Amino acid sequence: MTTGKRPSWDSYFMQMAQVVAGRSTCLRRQVGAVMVKDRQILSTGYNGSPSGLLHCEEIGCLRQNLNVPSGERHEICRAVHAEQNALVQAAKHGVSIIGADIYTTHQPCVLCTKLLINVGIKRVIYTHSYPDQFALAMAQEAGLVLVQLAEEQP
Repeated sequence: MTTGKRPSWDSYFMQMAQVVAGRSTCLRRQVGAVMVKDRQILSTGYNGSPSGLLHCEEIGCLRQNLNVPSGERHEICRAVHAEQNALVQAAKHGVSIIGADIYTTHQPCVLCTKLLINVGIKRVIYTHSYPDQFALAMAQEAGLVLVQLAEEQP
């Protein structure tokens, strides 16, 4: 027996991405990602230091210490982005993600957008925007569908 209203598929998978974000060790922004195809979860990822390395919450954030604005100087970030980790997990376990959707709590940066285009992701569903116009332009040029969901209230 069900009570209340069932969430839409987009809402359901976005809620899962928000749960995944809870594992993040980033000091600036907690991001979670869930890759889905045919309503089946293929892979998940959250932003944090590479496996086996100290976390930002343990040693601090260089970008924060240097007052680097969001959307800039990704190369000095210690963390692997949530979308990148979801891609890595799929590759590590031999899971094909061609034609999949990705649900991510935040709009992907340009680095992640380029990867998502190249692996054949069809749709990116996100809640929070990110200050990266170049990422938006590349997604549009590639035909990568971006869908921003309204933030749900508990």
